[in-house]
Amino acid sequence: MYHITDQQIDFILNDIRRNGVEIEDLQLNLLDHLCCIIENELEENGDFEQFYFQTIKKFYKKELREIEEETQSLLTYKNYYVMKKVMIISGAISAGLLSLGIFFKFMHWPGAAMGIVLGISILSFVFLPLMFVLKSKEKKEVRDKVLIALGTLSAITISLAILFKVMHWPGANMMAVSALLMMLFLFLPIYFFNGIRNPESKLNTIVSSVLILAGCGLFLTLVRTPTGSRKMYVELTRNYIANEELLQYEKGFQLPVNNSSKFSQNYNDGKRIDLLCEELKRFIVKTETGVEKLDMDFESKETWLSDDRILNLIEEDQTASTKWSELKNAINEYNKLNAQTSVDGEKPLQINAFILNFKDCKTTEALNSLIQIQQFVLQNEKIIASIR
Repeated sequence: MYHITDQQIDFILNDIRRNGVEIEDLQLNLLDHLCCIIENELEENGDFEQFYFQTIKKFYKKELREIEEETQSLLTYKNYYVMKKVMIISGAISAGLLSLGIFFKFMHWPGAAMGIVLGISILSFVFLPLMFVLKSKEKKEVRDKVLIALGTLSAITISLAILFKVMHWPGANMMAVSALLMMLFLFLPIYFFNGIRNPESKLNTIVSSVLILAGCGLFLTLVRTPTGSRKMYVELTRNYIANEELLQYEKGFQLPVNNSSKFSQNYNDGKRIDLLCEELKRFIVKTETGVEKLDMDFESKETWLSDDRILNLIEEDQTASTKWSELKNAINEYNKLNAQTSVDGEKPLQINAFILNFKDCKTTEALNSLIQIQQFVLQNEKIIASIR
């Protein structure tokens, strides 16, 4: 059994202090453990210093002060390990749900949206905030904590922007641009100039900065520019106006139907549907542009239509929501009546069920769907008016 001397004890204690362990109780505990190991395992005539340096390496991965950092974390956070475990589990769950959601989306299987929403939500509101709390406590410099905060906030904003983009929710582009501006003009400069000063991290800092810059550039290619949006809105509005003019032109050639006709109910129901479609179109156009009717000089007046989801417009207005419900019921009754009607062996057209889902479409898609409904009614009126 090896007997350790007072000089060797002082040597161990000084070495512990030189390696960054400053907490006195921790110094003494480490000293006690090391002395016990040396006395029990080192031979009586063994090399003390060689055995000591071999033994001390077993207490850390890179540096001895890791023990003190871990101890401080435990003293500061009683639930440190619980938080760490929750962070790891939430990260795995979010990655799994997101992967499944994307796979389901490619395969057009139900549940894709739920997987994507849950995956990004857990990532943004559980994993990333916990990572910020744990990582910020490991840093002592205020600059490092600010850097972690900016990186985490940028990551959360980008994740939510992608979620909003995939789900076609409003505000996606604004969130994406805000996150990228924060990343490029706040996070990246601090990260670059902070890391390049250290010779050990200089190369990694340069490489990481290039990758971040390239990633932001690639992400910006997916964001529609204001000029691109304007061109798209103008083209969509022009197509809608052209469809509307064709519809009104065809209406001008309609023949009247005798009220005594046995098909008068079909005709009256069709007129009711046409009226509801006109009212909904006026509401959508006025809400989007401020005018009830668009003409071909809309571009000079800057009264073009956007690509907002019609669901948001309708649900925010009680009158519009009521008229949409009336239209849906009227179409169902109209289809039932036409299914029982025959004109010279020819049945009137049925309004396709998929058109009824226009409430989940964007503005111009919904307006064109309303025009299609009117065209179905118009064709049936032609069939009925041809009876003499």
